[in-house]
Amino acid sequence: MATFLLQRTVPLPLDEAWRRLTEWPRHGDVVPFTRIRVLTSGPTREGTRFVARTGLGPLGFDDPMDVTLWEPPGDTAPGRCRLEKRGRVMTGWAEIEVRPGPGGRTRAVWHEEVRVRFVPGALDGVVRLAGRYLFGRAMNRLLRTP
Repeated sequence: MATFLLQRTVPLPLDEAWRRLTEWPRHGDVVPFTRIRVLTSGPTREGTRFVARTGLGPLGFDDPMDVTLWEPPGDTAPGRCRLEKRGRVMTGWAEIEVRPGPGGRTRAVWHEEVRVRFVPGALDGVVRLAGRYLFGRAMNRLLRTP
């Protein structure tokens, strides 16, 4: 398993940072070669299911995910969401959290543990670096774009 942690402090209210990070179709706009299809009707809650399809043309894979924890933020209370990855290629989990940061800003945290089938554990460091790069860019773009 490869584990990585990303943290950003942004000049946004908690609820806006939360919205930007948890509108699942937006992830398809910022993760290369990926589309998101939400399988359950909204709004997002525990039990929401969606699939990230990554690939070009017929070559690709599905990354199905379930929301297993959904605690939106309050005025000053942190928010937390947990996703369980249940695919044939990718398994693991991701947690997204927003909490009050310094100077009225929001601290956003993305913590993920992923296993990629057919990739030996000896390459977990490469998977970790790729995950930090890919999801770090995605997180930056999600938080910058209204």
